Parts: sequence; structure tokens; C-alpha cells
Amino acid sequence: MSHLSADLLERAKDLVALYPEPRSALIPLCHLAQEQDGWLHPEAMSEIADLVGVTAAEVRGTATFYDMLHTEPVGTYVVSVCTNIACLLGGAQELLDHAESTLGVRAGGTTPDGVFTLEESECLADCDRTPCVQVNHRYVGGQTSESFDQLVADLRSGSLADTVPHHGTLIRVRRSVGLEADKETIVSERAAMAAAQATRAAEAAEAAKAAEAAKAAEAAEPPKPSGGPA
Repeated sequence: MSHLSADLLERAKDLVALYPEPRSALIPLCHLAQEQDGWLHPEAMSEIADLVGVTAAEVRGTATFYDMLHTEPVGTYVVSVCTNIACLLGGAQELLDHAESTLGVRAGGTTPDGVFTLEESECLADCDRTPCVQVNHRYVGGQTSESFDQLVADLRSGSLADTVPHHGTLIRVRRSVGLEADKETIVSERAAMAAAQATRAAEAAEAAKAAEAAKAAEAAEPPKPSGGPA
């Protein structure tokens, strides 16, 4: 039985079909699975591995490299506070301390109700608004202790649902226009590519065989007598 929902499984297969090599779809599929669960469930990683032709260990190894992918459960809202130098000068450490006090967890922890995970992050690239804070990878501007408390209250009440989706949702709208690929065209192009690769491999094998034959023939020739007086 598939861990991914029927809709996500169909979207996953469509994603794989877009790439010449199935394993190239590994990261997009991780985002897709995380959209469903909020994190990468072991069963989801095994299913992704089957879809792209790698091992579950390879999926996990790839996922652990990226901050946006989580291999353990996280809160509905992942709150990231930047503590890089520009934000530190703008009060990031004080804000992080306040966030830990407000949420009742240390950085890296999740609130008992599963609503918030607090992270200390490197540069979030919003240095003109310090200290920079993101919620589920959406910028929420530079924060103060007071504005952070209001942010938490707004997230709990659901008033920011149109701005900040639940964690794992990379995009809100499925692509319906723009770059699209016809499935039959993809199949045809893949077959033509495979045939061309097979032809090149056969030609290379024939060339190598001919070179070996020429080398063997040259080695079998008797040595030519040397000229000159006795």
C-alpha cells in the first residue's frame, strides 16, 4: 500500500517522467512527500527510492544535506531565527532568548502541542530587516520581542493561514500553464535517446574491436630483415 496519497503518487510519477534520469527527480519528490506529512516519513523515503531507482539510504542521505527537508517530525510552524553577524548586531540573540521563553522550548525543540518548532539559523538573506525571521520558509520581517509574541498569537489563531501555510508546503498552486511536457512526447524522446546511446555504444565497441584486430595482425607479422652488408 502506498504511503503517498493517490493524488501525490500521480504527481510524483509525472515529476519523474520530466527527467531523463529518474533519480534527478529525487529532491522534488522529497518536497512533494513533505507536503503531505510535514516531514519525510521513512515509508515515504522508501517509496521515493522505488520511484527513482535508488536505495532508501540514498534518499535519506540526500535529504539530510538540506535544511528545508526534515527526516524527523517538526511542528506545524517551523520558526527560524537568524543569528548571523548582521542579525546579531540587530538583537538576534536577545530575540532568540525571548522566543525560547515565549514558546517554552530551546532552539531545535518542538512545543508539546506540536504547533511550533524553533530553529537557530544561519543567514536567511533578509539582512535589511534584522533580526530576520522566517516561518515555514516565508519571511515575516525583522522582529522585536513584542512583534514576535503577536506573530505567535496570529499563527495560533490561524489569521496568517493565507500567508504562511503548514510546514512542508513548498508551493500553494500547482502549475497549470507555462512549461509543460506531453507524456507521449517524453516517452518518444526517451526512446530515441536510448536508441542513439545504444548505437553509439555499438559503434564504439566495433571501433575497439577493429583496433584490437589491427593490433593483433601487426603483432603477428614476421619481423622485417634488417638491410646492410654482412
